[in-house]
Amino acid sequence: MSVVLIVEDNDKNMKLARDVLQAKGYSTLEAVTGEDGVRIAKEQCPDLVLMDIQLPGISGIDALKALRSDAQTAKIPVAALTASVTPTDRSQIAAAGFDAFLSKPINLKEFLETVKRLTEGERA
Repeated sequence: MSVVLIVEDNDKNMKLARDVLQAKGYSTLEAVTGEDGVRIAKEQCPDLVLMDIQLPGISGIDALKALRSDAQTAKIPVAALTASVTPTDRSQIAAAGFDAFLSKPINLKEFLETVKRLTEGERA
C-alpha cells in the first residue's frame, strides 16, 4: 500500500484529499506546515508528498528544496497542490522542480491519476 504525505493547512482541503486517498486504499500522513512536512517526510519516507504552496512557516517551494537537498528524501516524488494558478505562479512552481502540478479545487479524476502515476514510479 502506498503512503501519501499531505502537506496542507486548510482543514477542508486536507479532509478532502485524505478521504479521497483513503477511499482508494492509500495510507495517509498529514502535516499543516512546511517544516512538519519536511520532518515527517524524513521520518516516514512516504511514497509521495502532496504539497500546498501557501503554508504557514516555510512555503511549499522551500519545503521542496529542503526535501531535494537531503539524500534521504531527494527521490520522493512531490506534487504541488495549490490554488495558485496564475502563469507566474505556475512557472515558479515548475521551475522549483515539482514532479506534478494539481490545482485546487481538485479535479478528482486528474488528482487520482496523478497520485497513481507518481506512486507507481513514473515522473512527469
